[in-house]
Amino acid sequence: MAITLTERAARHVQNFLSKNNGNGLRVGVKPTGCSGFMYVVQPVQDVKEHDQVFVSQGVQIVVDDESMKYMDGTEVDFAREGLNEGFKFQNPNVKATCGCGESFSL
Repeated sequence: MAITLTERAARHVQNFLSKNNGNGLRVGVKPTGCSGFMYVVQPVQDVKEHDQVFVSQGVQIVVDDESMKYMDGTEVDFAREGLNEGFKFQNPNVKATCGCGESFSL
């Protein structure tokens, strides 16, 4: 499978990358929080040996092999809710999220 972006997320990422000279978006997970894992999103300049690369909506998405185990099939959206904005993850592998919504378990 793959990691995909919605049109809204792709527009946001493309705008950000054009201002910050990024080549793509690195998406992953790290162990943390009250439920076990947290998403990490950052611009990427280069692809490493243990990365998988996908293109969605014209944006290169880079995911390390370890994160891919937890994120396969995830759709990334970008939403504005009042004064808050950020990425929203529709991950079919998530079993539960914490009360604050910052971490998840598998």
